[in-house]
Amino acid sequence: MGAGAAGGAACGDLVTVRVAVADGVVVDAGFDASGCGAAQAAASAAVELVRGATILDAARVGSAAIADELGGLSVGKLHAADLASDALHQALGGAVARAEVTEVVAGRTLVAMSGGVDSTVAALLLAQGGEEVVAVTLELWRDAENDAEASCCSASAVRSARAIAHRMGLPHFTLDLRDGFRDGVVSPWLAEHAAGLTPNPCVRCNGHVRLDAMVDFADRVGATALATGHYARRSADGLLRAAADDAKDQTYMLAALGRRTLARLRFPLGDLNKPEVRAIAREHDLPVASKPDSQDLCFLAGTGRERFLERHGGLTERPGDVLDATGTVLGTHRGHFHYTVGQRRGLPVQRPEPLYVVRTDARANTITLGPRAALDVDRVALRGIRLHGGRAASEVDGVRLRYHAPVVPCRLEPDGVALAESFSAPAPGQTAVLLAGDVVIGCATIGS
Repeated sequence: MGAGAAGGAACGDLVTVRVAVADGVVVDAGFDASGCGAAQAAASAAVELVRGATILDAARVGSAAIADELGGLSVGKLHAADLASDALHQALGGAVARAEVTEVVAGRTLVAMSGGVDSTVAALLLAQGGEEVVAVTLELWRDAENDAEASCCSASAVRSARAIAHRMGLPHFTLDLRDGFRDGVVSPWLAEHAAGLTPNPCVRCNGHVRLDAMVDFADRVGATALATGHYARRSADGLLRAAADDAKDQTYMLAALGRRTLARLRFPLGDLNKPEVRAIAREHDLPVASKPDSQDLCFLAGTGRERFLERHGGLTERPGDVLDATGTVLGTHRGHFHYTVGQRRGLPVQRPEPLYVVRTDARANTITLGPRAALDVDRVALRGIRLHGGRAASEVDGVRLRYHAPVVPCRLEPDGVALAESFSAPAPGQTAVLLAGDVVIGCATIGS
């Protein structure tokens, strides 16, 4: 059984839908609705449309189908169909996620659709290649202070992705991972900030939360694979390999993926560049052809990092000393967690020569400033080193120490990497991606 709800105090209408799934069929569906008559009618139409339908046919039911079932709705009442559709798809996704694993259907692929141009074109290319495409969108975060339109994982983004999938004739599921995302991504991000680190939540999310969950969901809908809009490829032995377009390569963000999940992944955009992807979208008149890329962390969209740390992590003003390399106090800062290694802007102390954050100390609540040259290192400490696919430490010949930073030739040692050339400001808590040529053969976390 799965349940979903949409609406509430803001609009005065509330729709709740419940569905039960067995053997790939919606065996029962029901609803509760309060508010205007249109909301109640739309909820009733939604459950009638899916009761007895296969899960894929039910996943094709959206706002337009619900409105048509009612003989059409006025512009002012279309909101009711949207609410019923939102509640229905939450319920359907939850029910399918809890259902038994379904027999695999050859040629069926689940596509992770965020509502952006990359994932939409990935779905299009697979469908054009003759595959049976099923779409899924994750809702990861919901916060009144967020800009839902700017986030790739909000309820608004889910609705947008569903509309695009239905426009393309694809069944679409909503998968609510908010609890897992908070526990597995946001809470560690807050804790690591408090500990004076610079965490990378996207690596954690891809490696341990969302892609694992979608591969599991693929099993529930009988899909052989999960495809995403990431710019990445796979090597002959099944490891991650850099995308053809180095400027868009996203293997850094996927480096923590386990072998089981990676074996099920496909990357239709791996050999394309961004202009080519947008051209394909324009050629097929897709409404996302010119949609801007998401630039911020999904849970920070529309709100600042400092505000988020305060509201969700309780990290408020905590004055501490600003030091130089000799330990001399230069001034006072607002809390060590506001600063990261390599930061230059927004520093509480100004000097004629440029200063940078060289070190932060959470226990002493201090930050140390120094010149640009003080950031350059030729060795980086690592913790939690993982090598994939039985690869040996001797095979590591390069490391990427920051997203889109140049690969630095290196030698892997038991507790770090010795760099063949200096690197500026590796931040403790960030991910180090270990490479053999353009293949990701391991990852680790940068230590202090």
